[in-house]
Amino acid sequence: MYLHKTPSLIQLLFPDFWWKMDTGEQVIYLTFDDGPIPGVTDWVLETLNQYQAKATFFCVGDNVRKHPHVFEKLITQGHSIGNHTFNHLNGWNTDTHLYLRNIDLCRQSLQQAGSEKLFFRPPYGRMTRTQSRLVRQHYQVVMWDVLTGDFDAGISPENCLRKSIQSSQNGSIVIFHDSLKAEKNLRYVLPRYLSHFAEKGYQFQALKAASKLI
Repeated sequence: MYLHKTPSLIQLLFPDFWWKMDTGEQVIYLTFDDGPIPGVTDWVLETLNQYQAKATFFCVGDNVRKHPHVFEKLITQGHSIGNHTFNHLNGWNTDTHLYLRNIDLCRQSLQQAGSEKLFFRPPYGRMTRTQSRLVRQHYQVVMWDVLTGDFDAGISPENCLRKSIQSSQNGSIVIFHDSLKAEKNLRYVLPRYLSHFAEKGYQFQALKAASKLI
């Protein structure tokens, strides 16, 4: 069970996390979790380029290690990069020392590829209070305002698109996944989502360190 729109109460309970951005303009912040994956991430980049869209990719360190040529495309095409642990760990089920070590392994992978290390997103959105406190000493934790549900094999592509559009607004941080699991829904939803909001005058920007929390 998951919510496509993160309730305002949850956002207020964790004010140090980024959920959506303070912007007076028509801007949406697309994010992609779990890559880079050959084929899927390449297609995402091609699709974003069609709309002059920039995004933030929360990369799994082991995927960066295995697919450095795909990761390099993210950098050269001007997208922002975030840390998503080395092995996609669930913080609730992971010892804090091991969790922090896994984040650092991912950091090393990003560093070796010449990437900035500004942002962190916990896999599944789950980490303990202690983990959160320690992570925030080094990273800006980025959560989300809109969860597309593209990873859900039980949701039709049409319903995934409808809920994603309905939940999005100015400043929304929106999660997609450049993964094999999400590929079917992603290939249907992403171009239609971009087209819908582009026609309404929206821009798609990557997260930056100087952005302000709403």
